[in-house]
Amino acid sequence: MSTTRDEKELCHWADQQAARIIKEKGERESYTCASGITPSGTVHIGNFREIITVDLVVRALRDRGKNVRFIYSWDDYDVFRKVPGNMPKPEELEKYLRYPITMVPDTFGRDETYARHHEVDIESQLPRVGIHPEFLYQASRYRANRYAEGMKKALQNRDLIKWCLNCYRDDEHKMKDSDVYWPVAAFCSKCNKDTTEITGYDGEYGVSYKCTSCGNEETGDLRTSPVFKLGWRVDWPMRWNEEKVVFEPGGKDHISPGGSYDTAKLVSKKVYEWDAPVTMKYDFVTLKGVPGKMSSSKGKVISLVDALEVYQPEVLRYIFAVNKVDHEFAISFDLDVITQYEAYDRTERIAWGLDKAKSDDILRKEKRVYELAQVEPGFPAVMPYQIAFRLLTTLLQTYSGDIDKVIASLGDVKPEQEERLRNRCKCAWYWVTECAPEEFKFALRTDGSKADISADATKAICRIRDEVVPVMESFATDKDLQQKMYDIATELGMESKALFTALYHALINKDQGPRLASFMRIIGKEQLTKILSVY
Repeated sequence: MSTTRDEKELCHWADQQAARIIKEKGERESYTCASGITPSGTVHIGNFREIITVDLVVRALRDRGKNVRFIYSWDDYDVFRKVPGNMPKPEELEKYLRYPITMVPDTFGRDETYARHHEVDIESQLPRVGIHPEFLYQASRYRANRYAEGMKKALQNRDLIKWCLNCYRDDEHKMKDSDVYWPVAAFCSKCNKDTTEITGYDGEYGVSYKCTSCGNEETGDLRTSPVFKLGWRVDWPMRWNEEKVVFEPGGKDHISPGGSYDTAKLVSKKVYEWDAPVTMKYDFVTLKGVPGKMSSSKGKVISLVDALEVYQPEVLRYIFAVNKVDHEFAISFDLDVITQYEAYDRTERIAWGLDKAKSDDILRKEKRVYELAQVEPGFPAVMPYQIAFRLLTTLLQTYSGDIDKVIASLGDVKPEQEERLRNRCKCAWYWVTECAPEEFKFALRTDGSKADISADATKAICRIRDEVVPVMESFATDKDLQQKMYDIATELGMESKALFTALYHALINKDQGPRLASFMRIIGKEQLTKILSVY
């Protein structure tokens, strides 16, 4: 770990947050940063914002030479409350409502439980974007009675917790003095549901409950019984103390004034004697231009896997790193994908000194965002091969999606650049075939068929085939090549637009396509001659 970073280089919002954590929490042997979620359905790209927010702050702390523990809690002992719209065999899942999520079967048939299925989906993908947290499974921790003392403390201080919960509530929502409040709940040991009522507490470890579903009544010991769990507003601060958490962000719904974070902060201090972690509010992520295949199969939910089909990992990290954490932004799947790649490429060129930044301040910011966007912390060993995403889509369609041919056609790709370029090619091909608007797509007419064009247009195409194609490389620029085709149209008394439309029909059976001169160079002399030989 580097401890000699220039303070000016550490200019990202994650760096400011890291400095704040150190200032507020002081020098420590280790800084625990936390994130977590209930695996109640597909973990979507909005949930990913919290994970990557923590990862960026973790990296910023490490860049200041700090030892960091990054924990990710799966709240798989939460109640299964409703069946998401995109799950198979919903009627089977319905039977397990009110069970702990960890006891619901995986109706996909892949993993041992429903919860595990959604955990595996994220755990297997996070390394692709360079995120490596330590995963904690709350069901196994509760069932192993790890939190017996934390629950006992909550029960012994239930009046104090009631006061904490009331602190930020208006009169209408406050609990009354006469209301009985229990910070713990129980899953019935007979029917597994949370349809239980706490009926008594002996002041130490003995808790009694009755089940309103099956009528079961029993008394359990917090040190040995696996059925008890804290309500989430108390569970959260209890675990802050348990794990000694110093940083955890929250969605704007939790971090709003008087929200659940403020309540948890109070419980943490008053009951568990732990100063709540430094937090920061993150805003929501919206979706733009989601293709039908994704939205119909996922019930309008886009997962990390879906996003990585279109965005190479560095570009996806960049989108989250370049946006301010408390600003809403959209993950795009329409033509804006091209804009996102262009923005990343521009930052990359500035970071490597190929483009000049407008000021030293902008240069530092661009370099830092680029660094935080990399899968492996720090700068890549070699400058990645740059090819514009739009051009790549043209090349891939010209070569019918053959990535090997595309890379070979470029001619100057170094072996150490190939893996990342190949990844970009896969994303570009997926985007073209699954997401791009129809007018963007094309396929070369390689089946020997003819376009239905006028006699004049046919004459012009024959002249281009015989007079222009054989000497294409002799034109210094695309503009010169284009001018030669304009000249032929003028000689034949044709509108240049009509000639270009006819050429597009002959090549790709469409009215328009990629810029014609550069497109012809991409297709190449041999292929052009072959396609136009039928006229």
